Amino acid sequence: MLKNLVLVSCAFTGACYADNNFGQGGCSGLPTASQLKNLLGQAVTSDGEAGGLFHGTRMWAAVVNRSGAICAYATSTDDPTQVWPGSQAIAKAKAYTANAFSLDSLALSTAQLYTFTQPGHSLWSLGQSNLFNPDALAPPSGGGGGNSSIAGGLIFFGGGVPIYKSGKIVGGLGVSGDTSCTDHEIAKRVRNLAGLNPPGGKTADDISYSVVDGASVFTHPLCLNTYRNGIFIGNEAPATGY
Repeated sequence: MLKNLVLVSCAFTGACYADNNFGQGGCSGLPTASQLKNLLGQAVTSDGEAGGLFHGTRMWAAVVNRSGAICAYATSTDDPTQVWPGSQAIAKAKAYTANAFSLDSLALSTAQLYTFTQPGHSLWSLGQSNLFNPDALAPPSGGGGGNSSIAGGLIFFGGGVPIYKSGKIVGGLGVSGDTSCTDHEIAKRVRNLAGLNPPGGKTADDISYSVVDGASVFTHPLCLNTYRNGIFIGNEAPATGY
């Protein structure tokens, strides 16, 4: 495993960036940490209600280049300890996943991989193929960690989207910190605001819900307070029998 090849600068704002010359295409032209933080703030209100528990206001986000190397990561809050600490790893893994399984001709969000990777479906156990490297984590307070070249990790629920420039895939964006449905909404908005949409536009790899879209192999379950493109879709069904 390649390690210690990316120099990372971390501030106590939770915003970090990697050496711009690393990996295929480096990080040139991709959002920096400060830009990522600003985009997260803008995304909350850029397309109506985002739903979820926190309405998209408490997020980790990460960007990887086409090689899968982390280029930048940040929190939407000034105090990164007020975003779920576990979401740092999830955001980085979502960015890696969206990049890993998308092409110039096919944009696949992590939300679209949900059904494929469930027991009984064709990609069950895919998550065991690329495990997350915990050396890629930084303490929420900033400093240290995050210095691995490729974090890896595979996540198969909403919040990861591939990013494009001039019709070519250049990496992935991962967002985590709310319900997976809201994570997807914020990731989609950040990508759109950054001008990094796939050739088919901002909804080319949008999340699909069977309750409104019908049955599909790309279906994702509803979450608490689910919104899509500013429209209320529904709520996750409660568990029964225990």
